[in-house]
Amino acid sequence: MKILVTGSAGFIGSALSLRLLERGDEVIGVDNLNDYYDVHLKHARLARTLDHTAYTDVHAGIEDRSAMEQVFRKHRPQRVVNLAAQAGVRYSLENPYAYVDTNLVGFTNILEGCRHNGIEHLVYASSSSVYGANTSMPFSVHDNVDHPVSLYAASKKANELMAHTYSHLYRLPTTGLRFFTVYGPWGRPDMALFLFTRNILAGKPIDVFNYGRHRRDFTYVDDIVEGVVRVLDHVAEPDQDWSGDHPDSATSTAPYRLYNMGNNQPVELMRYIEVLEECLGKTAEKNLLPLQPGDVPDTYANVENLVRDLDYKPDTSVEQGVANFVRWYRDYFRA
Repeated sequence: MKILVTGSAGFIGSALSLRLLERGDEVIGVDNLNDYYDVHLKHARLARTLDHTAYTDVHAGIEDRSAMEQVFRKHRPQRVVNLAAQAGVRYSLENPYAYVDTNLVGFTNILEGCRHNGIEHLVYASSSSVYGANTSMPFSVHDNVDHPVSLYAASKKANELMAHTYSHLYRLPTTGLRFFTVYGPWGRPDMALFLFTRNILAGKPIDVFNYGRHRRDFTYVDDIVEGVVRVLDHVAEPDQDWSGDHPDSATSTAPYRLYNMGNNQPVELMRYIEVLEECLGKTAEKNLLPLQPGDVPDTYANVENLVRDLDYKPDTSVEQGVANFVRWYRDYFRA
């Protein structure tokens, strides 16, 4: 297939592009290579795909309406995976307009491109952050998610609502994926694993929020990519059993689906740090701090729908995943 991947120089987008190319798809990769974090890392990720003759590189931001119209018109993709977004919960407290520009305006441009160009299936990244103030565990796609605690989370919830509107009005098949704390090689430098590794190797203390007591459903990047590929191939269809009397937020009479993409095995942050210390052979000096604004104490994915519909469940342990990250980090940074 010919597939448009936005955020193609990003952590997940780069890994997904490689996977699609390796199985014989043609990939049009869109990324604006912004400086939210180390641009050199983005270029290094991108270099892995540029050697493939079936890869087309487009330097543009999804918030650029005319650029996105041209991408759809010129390249005529069959399916789209939207991974471009302004990421990060904490940064949304400092720079809210970045989230409006990319996550709302940019996503509208993607939806319009899909609508006007006969796209067979739009798969897009949502986030576990949409669960916000929810405390019922594990988080289910059938739960109400009307209480986000950060603008980032609100923008991802908005994406789900916007996608449903286009699925309903224009019968555009859309599937949203709520990713749970993705980590692994080539990861983002603003994520905990990257920050912890850098500081521990440098002999500097690490900031441990919520005194290390919160739990995360850490999900390995290769598991995420496998899930995205399976979802991409499984075009969303209307739910024939859906009822407006008892509305299910995960499906619709429109061709619309939502799935959690998580490891289904929450791990306490202190255990995550212990695993990292074991892999590095060094003990971290820890600054124990309270929970940060916008963060939630725990995340835990219910993946029953993913298993039922796609016969898939992420399962890489943090022991294996962190070891893989450390090997990559030492090699990449010669550390």
